[in-house]
Amino acid sequence: MSFSHEVECMCRVAKGPHHGPSPIPQEGKWTKAYEIKDISGLSNGVGWCAPQQGACKLTLNVKNGIIEESLVETIGCSGMTHSAAMAAEILQGKTLLEALNTDLVCDAINVAMREIFKQFAYGRTQTAFSEGGLPIGAGMEDLGKGLRSQIGTMYGTKAKGVRYLEMAEGYVLSLALDANDEVIGYKFVHIGKMLEAIRKGVDPKEALEKNTGTYGRYAEGVKHIDPRNE
Repeated sequence: MSFSHEVECMCRVAKGPHHGPSPIPQEGKWTKAYEIKDISGLSNGVGWCAPQQGACKLTLNVKNGIIEESLVETIGCSGMTHSAAMAAEILQGKTLLEALNTDLVCDAINVAMREIFKQFAYGRTQTAFSEGGLPIGAGMEDLGKGLRSQIGTMYGTKAKGVRYLEMAEGYVLSLALDANDEVIGYKFVHIGKMLEAIRKGVDPKEALEKNTGTYGRYAEGVKHIDPRNE
């Protein structure tokens, strides 16, 4: 290490405080993080690409600085799904710092990694006050039955109004309208649960019927419309 002439000529003044970093909450403990191995927890980060054409939600389960589990969810861009496939192979086994400085193929995933790194570094994880954190596999449990991401897709125009296309409950089949043509409910099919039943040998028609439901005052609708074709 080299010093400028001005610094070389200075006398030494002793440093008083030596208290280290402020402790952060991690998995039910207060931790002073000096190195990347001192970081543990489960958290989420959301990222976007430069044209903001698509977005990524990234979930990581980190133990002693190492990424043990990842969940990569993307929306809005077809190419991003392939990027997510590659990123999901890359992430496990890396330290948080390695992952932060790794090309995760897609800008949105890279930005999500940057955002989630800040959550971990500042002790803002979901498991900050959960003793022992969460086991490996907790990220998958976020997907629920059928292992599908929670997706909301709504479309609307000033001329024709709103169309619900997909809700948390599933793919929307029809909307119920009242006498004022206002939405009062909808019929949906839970795609994940339906496909899971079909994979287990249930007849597709039966699987569709068993996983179709309604929300709101669907039965009271004066009119029922297909949100995609009417």
